[in-house]
Amino acid sequence: MATLACLPRAGPLRCRQRPALLTVLLLLAPVADANIYAFTDADGTTHFSNVPQDKRYRLALSTPRDTGEVTTGKRAAGTQYRASQRARWSQLIDSTAQKLNLDAALLHAVIATESGYNWRAVSPKGAIGLMQLMPATAGRYGVTNLYDPQQNVRAGAQHLRELMGRFDNDLRLVLAAYNAGEQAVARYGNRVPPYQETMQYVPRVLGNYARNQQRPQAVPEY
Repeated sequence: MATLACLPRAGPLRCRQRPALLTVLLLLAPVADANIYAFTDADGTTHFSNVPQDKRYRLALSTPRDTGEVTTGKRAAGTQYRASQRARWSQLIDSTAQKLNLDAALLHAVIATESGYNWRAVSPKGAIGLMQLMPATAGRYGVTNLYDPQQNVRAGAQHLRELMGRFDNDLRLVLAAYNAGEQAVARYGNRVPPYQETMQYVPRVLGNYARNQQRPQAVPEY
């Protein structure tokens, strides 16, 4: 996460960049009522700013203006959400699950726990969107905009599918790896790492999953 140092908060900043790193920076750009501008000078140093005072700056990223839905802070126990929030994204979630041969009830459970169906949710660690993806994880699945719900859900679902293959469909380990990382699970002998957040996260998702499986199925429209 060293690239965070290259993002401005309240003024210009400069850092020497490689082209691939610029993509990561754009994925990491915070939700705020400001745009991110950039230019590369003659010696190869790329400058970023949200208050461009040099005519060489060009718009690099337009950030969302409506910040009313942004959620920050630690994941609260039993993330709350309105039925309308779930309904808004149900078709996207269900179709993504079907395409990737995942149980839609599981995908819903992860999203409900991670973001409460808030597509603009941002965690203190930099996880973004419905699936709360870290930029490095999103990059593995070709995400170009972490705030795009379609890309976010697709990449999160692909990550879950990959983890299920790696951990032989053991949901406890899959969810632990989604929360703490595959390396953490492997480090503890393919067991749930003894991290407080992870130990709370796994049963929370499983509880949501069990409730989703009991929900009445929607009647298809013809």
